[in-house]
Amino acid sequence: MATPKAVLQGWRREAAPGRRADEAAPAARTPHLGHTGGATSHGTGDATRAGTETSRANGTAAADPARPAVIADGHVTDYASLQRRASAIAAALTKTGLHQYDRVGIFLDGGADAVAAFFGVAAAGGIAVVINESLRPRQVEHILHGAGASTLITSEDLLSRQPRPLETLSRVLPIHDVPSQASFAPLPRVGMDPAQIVYTSGSTGLPRGVTVTHGNLLAAAETVIEYLGIVASDRIASVLPFSFVYGMSQVLCAAGSGAALVVERSPLAAQLVGNLRTQEITVLAAVPPLWQQLLNVPAFRDERLSSLRIATNAGGHLPVPVVRAVRQAQPQARLFLMYGLTEVLRSTFLAPEEVDRRPDSIGRAIPGAEVLVLREDLTPCAVGEVGELVHRGPTVALGYWNDPEATARVFRVNPLRAAGAPDAERVVFSGDLVRRDADGWLYFVGRRDRMIKTLGYRVSPDEIATVLYASGEIAECIITTEPDDARGERIVAFVVLAGGGSLERLKMYGAVELPRHMQPARYELREALPRLPSGKHDVAALRGEPRPA
Repeated sequence: MATPKAVLQGWRREAAPGRRADEAAPAARTPHLGHTGGATSHGTGDATRAGTETSRANGTAAADPARPAVIADGHVTDYASLQRRASAIAAALTKTGLHQYDRVGIFLDGGADAVAAFFGVAAAGGIAVVINESLRPRQVEHILHGAGASTLITSEDLLSRQPRPLETLSRVLPIHDVPSQASFAPLPRVGMDPAQIVYTSGSTGLPRGVTVTHGNLLAAAETVIEYLGIVASDRIASVLPFSFVYGMSQVLCAAGSGAALVVERSPLAAQLVGNLRTQEITVLAAVPPLWQQLLNVPAFRDERLSSLRIATNAGGHLPVPVVRAVRQAQPQARLFLMYGLTEVLRSTFLAPEEVDRRPDSIGRAIPGAEVLVLREDLTPCAVGEVGELVHRGPTVALGYWNDPEATARVFRVNPLRAAGAPDAERVVFSGDLVRRDADGWLYFVGRRDRMIKTLGYRVSPDEIATVLYASGEIAECIITTEPDDARGERIVAFVVLAGGGSLERLKMYGAVELPRHMQPARYELREALPRLPSGKHDVAALRGEPRPA
């Protein structure tokens, strides 16, 4: 397979003397994000420099073509086969008349074909639009229409499972009609070229397409590989959809390090734990609801997964009691608490050495980036003062696809740029409220658009949930509201009890530990809480809000 940088950018160097054109080239070294030759968002980096860098010490996909690349449903695809499959998809797209920057929907079950399709679209000069395989026709059609996708790569099997036929103007390319291999020379790319449109989960409204560049993907993958310490011998579990930036991160980290991606889509937590053990998984990335489910499985909670050495959380705040429970269940695994948003891919992380010391922190900015905490007047907050998290650095995306108004609201000029400096740089105003302590550690407070206004106070639902989790009585919790003429908003807690948990004890605990204005007016007991396709909790569903198509 071409070097990770070349694959991600759709670029491959010419074969060196004495090497066949279809023979793997030496691997590219992953530089520090500050490397001036790297491609950066809103910058002028030359992406083609990737082809002249020296090999990484731990090797990459190109250095060992026979190394397993993707393991799914018992089938192993090595890196050489993955390269040939990606080339065949790129050739097929080109044959159908694909032009540079055409959008290509990828609606496939997670597996080697989905990975190859992503790289094949990049190689052909297109922009990938990865669609969650669990979505229904209405949502798929919305995404294809919003992106203006010229082509849809899908499978007859997945289409046959839909409740009705898709209605789309996109030409359909059945994946099984694509030859298993073909020769294809990827088109040259630069860091600022769009690589992907990532549609948000829609947890706060109508899903929007975030336009991500090749430089963004490279910067994010390189820094995550670096600070997690991923190596070629790792076996990375893929339990999240590729359409989710956190799920795609596992794909790119595997390709960028030469590791094996083990696709695991078990519907039951107990089955997932068994497969993690059988597959000797070394790296596991999950979202808070999944960690809570795993802790309910004795084989995870009470028995170590001996191969597991790295565990990461993102996609939501992991309550302190859950952090401690994961640490106790799998003490051999280095737990990284990560924060990010689609618009910047990755933003901060808390290293394992700090997790036990400050388990409620989201850490500090990733290498090569800066996190600002700003007041509404755009001045920096004082220590301990709550303000909006603003991210700057090479992972800042271009903006929202075909939505200049939303882009202007979120992707804004750096208010703290040097006097006289041009206003070319864009930073992301996240909408997340955080505070920074005297040592520089960041702490998540809540979403600006989810702050509850009740009894004259502004209350964070995440702060309420953290207290309720500390009771030990619940496994899952969502805090939402309903209108109340007297209070402004009435707080409602939807909870799933832990084994042996008691709703009455939970209410008593909340009455003692929470001030009156933060106490839920009502507790709703559920056997399970609704989730979005990304795995996050679906707050809108509990509020009875219609889910936009």
